[in-house]
Amino acid sequence: MSPSRLQDALAGNPQVWGGWVVGPTIIGPEEFTAAGYHYVGFDVQHGYLDDADVALLLRRLEHVPIATAVRLPSADPAPIGRVLDAGADAVIIAMVESAEQAAAAVAATRYAPAGVRSFGPLRAGLGQDTAELEARVSVFAMIETARGLAAAEEICAVPGLTGVYVGPADLAISMGYQHSDAWTHPEVRAAMVAIQTAAHAAGLVTGIHAGAGKLGKAMAGLGFRMITLASESVALRRGATEHLNEARGSETIGNASGPSATGQAPTGTERGGYN
Repeated sequence: MSPSRLQDALAGNPQVWGGWVVGPTIIGPEEFTAAGYHYVGFDVQHGYLDDADVALLLRRLEHVPIATAVRLPSADPAPIGRVLDAGADAVIIAMVESAEQAAAAVAATRYAPAGVRSFGPLRAGLGQDTAELEARVSVFAMIETARGLAAAEEICAVPGLTGVYVGPADLAISMGYQHSDAWTHPEVRAAMVAIQTAAHAAGLVTGIHAGAGKLGKAMAGLGFRMITLASESVALRRGATEHLNEARGSETIGNASGPSATGQAPTGTERGGYN
């Protein structure tokens, strides 16, 4: 059986750190690997990636030591099956607001009679044993709305779910605040803690889209374990800005410095634009 690098990383580390890719790229995932990241997420919900892009990216990483997750906009079984057939270690299903939606996401990763996944052995290296193919897959329900927050305990009780993944910006918006309040408003912070607490009590992995290193450290302090730090574009912009400022003799990095973990609201350039 092809091992799950994400499961291995979670088993061996208190936190796993991730990068994020929103468009076709040749070098991005390997650069995240070289930097020491544990996983890379491919964004099919908001990003500019289609099935062929994701399949090619996953194939390129077959022999690269980094785990892979794909964020999808819904629990539709067809796209979930395609990215798993292509070798993704995990799927992150956006906008889950009920136990029924979470159960549908799990079912899309399981073959009959436990689920509705269709058998498509496209990658020889993955093998053809259906039990082993199911076992290597991790399923995350993304809780990022007030409705999802209200149903957090029921969502976390769904059998087969690996974990939950919090989207702070959408959570803040759905609670009636601005996306920039995600890291500063006490009620939004309390909501994140409530989701983490419910997931931890259920024995699930808790993930979150932090978007910056200092915020990632703060979220680790709250008990989150799977933490996305930066998208490829944000990492490039920060590095490019740092080099330019060094060349000019500037001692500051400007907008690329990132938000503080203690309250400074992230700007659009600091937080990666969305979660």
